[in-house]
Amino acid sequence: MNPDSPAGALRPAESKRARRSLLRGALTGAAALGAALSVGASPATAAPNPRPRPATPDEALRELAAGNARWRTFREKHPDETCTTRQELVSGQHPFAVVLGCIDSRVSPELVFDQGLGDLMTVRSAGEVLDEAVLGSVAYGVLELGIPLVLVLGHQSCGAVRAAVESEESGERLPAHIQYLADQIAPAVDHTKEGDARIDATIDANIRLVRDRLTAEPDLAAKVSAGELAIVGARYELTNQLVHRIA
Repeated sequence: MNPDSPAGALRPAESKRARRSLLRGALTGAAALGAALSVGASPATAAPNPRPRPATPDEALRELAAGNARWRTFREKHPDETCTTRQELVSGQHPFAVVLGCIDSRVSPELVFDQGLGDLMTVRSAGEVLDEAVLGSVAYGVLELGIPLVLVLGHQSCGAVRAAVESEESGERLPAHIQYLADQIAPAVDHTKEGDARIDATIDANIRLVRDRLTAEPDLAAKVSAGELAIVGARYELTNQLVHRIA
C-alpha cells in the first residue's frame, strides 16, 4: 500500500476488479427490475381475444348487473386491461353503456360495475345535474357511438342533494356556482318527508328527474322508441355496494 494514499485505498488492480463487480451488479439489478416490472404481462399474441360486447339495452343491463355482483362480493375480474386491449383501443372505442353519475369519489363506475378500458363512457357532475355539456356528452355516446344504454346513477348520502335540500330549507344561498347545482336539483325535493328521510327520498326523485329529462330529448327519445336505447335510473348504496334500479 502506498504510504501516501489514504488508509484503505484500493490498489489499481483491486480498483479495476471493484469496478467490474459494480458494473455486473448494476446490470443484474437492472435486469431484475425489468423482470419485476413485467411480471403479469404477456405478449400481445398470447392475450385472449376481446370479450363480446353487449349490443342491446338488455344485454348491457345484464353486464352491468353481473359486474356489480362481482364488485360487492369481492370477486372482481378487472377486465379489459391487457396489453392487447390497450393497443386495440388506439384505433377506436366501442363502449356499451353511458353512465351519468355523481362526482362522488366513492362511486367510480368502472369499479362499481367491474369494467375496464373502453367499456363505459362515464359522464360525471355533482348530483348528476344536466347542462349543455353533459347533455352533449351523453348524446355523443348514443348518436355517434351507437351505445344502447344510458344509466343515470345516483347514490346514497349524496352531498349535492343534501346541499340543495338544506339550502331550500334555510333560504341561504350557496357559494359561487354551487347554487346552480342546488337550483337544478330543487324541483326534485320531496316535501312529503322530513330530515334525513327528505334527503334520501330526494336522491331517488332526482334520479327520476334526470332520467325523465334525458328521455324527453327528441333524438334520444327516437332511439328509445326504436328499441335501440334504454335510459334507466339506478342508485348505488354505499353501505352494501349494491346498485338497484329506481322505478
